[in-house]
Amino acid sequence: MNFERLEKSIGYTFKDKNLLKKALTHTSYAYENKTESNEKLEFLGDSILEYISSKYIYSNYKKLREGEMTKVRAEVVCEDSLYNVAKLHNFSDFILIGKSEANSGGNSKPAILADSIEATIAAIYFDGGLEAAERFIITNLKDAIAKSTRHVGMKDHKTVLQEKLQENGDISIKYTVIKEIGPDHDKIFTVKVEADGRELAIGEGRTKKAAEMDAAGKALEKLK
Repeated sequence: MNFERLEKSIGYTFKDKNLLKKALTHTSYAYENKTESNEKLEFLGDSILEYISSKYIYSNYKKLREGEMTKVRAEVVCEDSLYNVAKLHNFSDFILIGKSEANSGGNSKPAILADSIEATIAAIYFDGGLEAAERFIITNLKDAIAKSTRHVGMKDHKTVLQEKLQENGDISIKYTVIKEIGPDHDKIFTVKVEADGRELAIGEGRTKKAAEMDAAGKALEKLK
């Protein structure tokens, strides 16, 4: 497979192309073809990602407290965040997966794509050193970090909605999934939020929690 398009997208050209190939090799493909998967690279990449993101947050957001820095880091090194990086660079076009996994849309699964980002970080580290890995991480996550720092310490929409609705007494607040669309690895959930049986708003998200947050946020906008 020619990785030139991917290398151009991520801004790094590998001296050892086999390292990149290994980073993109899922266990299902490795098993079928008796080769090494990206699991060990993923393990190391996860640690490098945590270290570099921690250092960047510490150096650039000096007003954040320790707990706030931890929250920001957790938000930007999570599966959803890494999945977005993988989508940005079209990693799904290059992932090597087994036949059975391919039949279930494996090259689009958020977990597989997120893992490939961690493995690629380790591959860049081995091929070009820590500075090269750091450039890749910060280039792709600095905007997500900045966005997260703007909201850290704030209460989430569900908590704010509950407090606002219950200012003058107990009110029953209920979130209900009313629709699910898409395959298991790429679902979109639609959730409605009700207060004492009265519908307040409807939200959407890639997880039930995200859809609930979206619904709560929309309900707060209406209440304003």
